[in-house]
Amino acid sequence: MDEIRFYRASEKPYGAFSNLYRREVEFEGEAFATSEHAYQAGKARKPEVRKWLLAAPSPALLAMAAHGLYYWDVAPGWSTSKFDRMRAVLRAKFTQHADLRDLLLSTGDARLVESATVDNDVNRLWGEVNGAGKNMLGVLLMEIRDELRQEDECCLVAAE
Repeated sequence: MDEIRFYRASEKPYGAFSNLYRREVEFEGEAFATSEHAYQAGKARKPEVRKWLLAAPSPALLAMAAHGLYYWDVAPGWSTSKFDRMRAVLRAKFTQHADLRDLLLSTGDARLVESATVDNDVNRLWGEVNGAGKNMLGVLLMEIRDELRQEDECCLVAAE
């Protein structure tokens, strides 16, 4: 496997890499329905906007609503802090669920790509559209995969 492409949360088996995949994540002392919820909870500047976002009836609608926030509703510094937040949310997701951890580790050294179909700035930032984009979700997943692999290796050495 040189490359694994994923997009929809319902795709088997790699849909679990989507932030819209329905698996609870505990983050910053709070339980969130999905990693998308945990990520977007940090975007809102005001508590009432955060509450409104998190009340969305689905993770997809949450994402759409969050992407449409006005500048003044977004937390200061979001453009520079969002990648660190996503990394931390993904770390929580893949360390709290052994099956998801195993799935991520099973990808070996394959390049992970969120492969979107609609061409827009958000999809080209977090994934790729027709082979173009920064694929930041894939990049962060590969970082987490490497961290998990290193942790496993450290535990094996310590056990010997």
